[in-house]
Amino acid sequence: MAENKRARQFSREFKLEALKRLAARDKPASQLALELGVRRNMLFKWRDQLRTKGEAAFAGAGRPSKSEQSELARLRAELERVTEERDILKKASAYFAKRRR
Repeated sequence: MAENKRARQFSREFKLEALKRLAARDKPASQLALELGVRRNMLFKWRDQLRTKGEAAFAGAGRPSKSEQSELARLRAELERVTEERDILKKASAYFAKRRR
């Protein structure tokens, strides 16, 4: 029987506290992960994110939902179309400005 598991989201505070406990080295990472209810590799992933991004780490709410992704794709396509239309109008405007002279 397959379960429909949804990815759990953890707050920035939770991640920072987990990393403090990991850095304290009071317990092995595997034991800490069990206590926190996360996978061991997540602790190390979070640690790497904090090292590379600093204060900007864990700023977002994670991966956008499918509906947000499709909306984003639609908006990008619309932006591309509108940009093309604008460029065509600029060229036409320049062309007709030259012909007036």
